[in-house]
Amino acid sequence: MKLDQIDLKILDAVQRDGRITKLALADKVGLSPTPCWMRLRKLEKAGIVSGYHARVAMRAVAPVATVLMEVTLASHRQADFDRFERAIRDVPEIVACWSVGGGVDYLLKVMARDIDAYQRLVDALLEREIGIDRYFTYIVTKTVKEEVALPVADLLPTPS
Repeated sequence: MKLDQIDLKILDAVQRDGRITKLALADKVGLSPTPCWMRLRKLEKAGIVSGYHARVAMRAVAPVATVLMEVTLASHRQADFDRFERAIRDVPEIVACWSVGGGVDYLLKVMARDIDAYQRLVDALLEREIGIDRYFTYIVTKTVKEEVALPVADLLPTPS
């Protein structure tokens, strides 16, 4: 789907405020409400807008330890990657997982009650024998930046 500047403005607006009203969205992007809403529906149907979520400030709810974990698998067959990925999908404390190139296979973001809870989680993963050869732990001591809104317009190729 080819996006124009109005589509990009719509994406930016709904990322920053998923509860924005039809009228406010239309005003923000410079369209009348009906065509604006039709464009948003088209973006949703195309899967470009995949959902609306509330951002929870976890530290305001309870103390939490955020940990980044590098994982290297012992074997690198497709079945080994599949087994690992299936296993970690079921672990709610693992809030993000990326398969990466370079010296490690995966980078995980883990949110646990505390460091002891994180270590129990790691021990349980190792006990399950899902192919982990090595792992490295990085404790997040301070969040400097964590954007929710993606820079869609900045990532598109410039027109030639």
